[in-house]
Amino acid sequence: MRTIRHPGPAAATRHAKAWGEAVALDFVVEPGEAMEAGLGRGVAEAGCDAAYVSLAGAKLMPFRYVMPAGSPRPSHAAWYSETFAPQGVVTVEEAGAIVGRRDGAPFVHCHGAWRPAGGALAMGHMLPPDSFAAEPVRVTGIGLRGAAFESREDPETNFRLFAAEPLKRKPNNAARPASDAPQGLALTLRPNQDVCLAIEAVCRDEGITRARIHGIGSLNEARFEEGPPMNSYASELLIRDGRLDDGRVRLDVAVVAMDGTIFEGVLVRGDNPVCVTFELVVVPEG
Repeated sequence: MRTIRHPGPAAATRHAKAWGEAVALDFVVEPGEAMEAGLGRGVAEAGCDAAYVSLAGAKLMPFRYVMPAGSPRPSHAAWYSETFAPQGVVTVEEAGAIVGRRDGAPFVHCHGAWRPAGGALAMGHMLPPDSFAAEPVRVTGIGLRGAAFESREDPETNFRLFAAEPLKRKPNNAARPASDAPQGLALTLRPNQDVCLAIEAVCRDEGITRARIHGIGSLNEARFEEGPPMNSYASELLIRDGRLDDGRVRLDVAVVAMDGTIFEGVLVRGDNPVCVTFELVVVPEG
């Protein structure tokens, strides 16, 4: 399987996980509110510590985003393009965001596809502090109580990345809580492992056989069950529909390459290595 060389030593543990109470979210980001501030507010008001949310249909102005790019320096294996700033109102066709914390404040990581007024569809990495609601934005998703996505310095990739962490950490204890409340698993994956097989292995260890999988991430190239491959070593990906059935993962995704080409389809199990990270919320079913 393809690998990408990151600047730091590879961590021994290739994922991080934390269980939390799963809460259905449905709130509004108000006009004029920055998306990062509005998403952080809505998640906090629901009593949640982290979340995965959908922003489909949002109308934003101003709007800023970047795309995947090669790194200009050996300090990183991949980087970001220049900032794109479309004029007028931009409509988000589909987007997913992980809402967590960085240095004690809300922090949002968002990938999606959007269309400027009269323009072509584009995909990339939204800049939530610099993107504002042009009208009320309805936000839905899954919040987590007791589990966090915390932005940490990551020596392996030399990025600050979200790490899934239990809020009340006990030594060697990230077990699923004994509770009748619905539970969700915050999960982050490290580079150079197949995303489907990595999720399956974690779910097997946690006793999960059926689940919905929500999240975003990046792949080192991509291979689909149907259609042409994506041959870009850096990318930005959104899981459109993710499922675990009988212990087997199926991920239907949209992903953008460094040249801006958007690819769609179901990922082949065993041939889709993580480039930098995946950030996921796994919600068991049944």
